[in-house]
Amino acid sequence: MALCFSGQLWAEEIGSVSTVFKILGANDKIVIEAFDDPEIPGATCYLSRAKKGGVSGAVGVAEDTSDASIACRQIGPITLPENVKNGKEDGKEVFKKNTSLLFKSMQVVRFYDAKRNVLVYLNYSDRIIEGSPKNSISIIPITAWH
Repeated sequence: MALCFSGQLWAEEIGSVSTVFKILGANDKIVIEAFDDPEIPGATCYLSRAKKGGVSGAVGVAEDTSDASIACRQIGPITLPENVKNGKEDGKEVFKKNTSLLFKSMQVVRFYDAKRNVLVYLNYSDRIIEGSPKNSISIIPITAWH
C-alpha cells in the first residue's frame, strides 16, 4: 500500500474510486486514507477526500476541492496522555496534507471533551487568503478495550 508523506504525518492509502474520466492524465477520484493519531495509540482516523486528476493533477499543480469526510475509531486500548486530559492539546494538528501546490491544505485537529470522555477530530481545509467552511467531525468515546 502506498504511503503519502505530509509534513511529519503519514497516511496510508486504503483505496480510491474514479469520479470523472480524463482523456489526458489521471481521472478525478475520491481517495480513502487512514492515519493513526501520533500521540494516542489505539485511535485511527479514515479520511475520504476529492483528488483532482488530469494533466495538472498528474504533475502536482491541481488544487483539490475542500470536499472531505472523516471517521475515527478506537482500534485498541487508549490511555490518554496528561497533556490531552488537561486540555493543553485542544486544537492540536494530528494530520495535514497539502491539497494544492501552494497555500492550501487539509488538516485534522483533535480536541478532548473531558465531560463525556470523548476525543473529537475536526477535518477542515484552509488557505492563506481564504479558507473553506466545509468541515467534518468524528468522535471516539474512550471505552475499556477487551
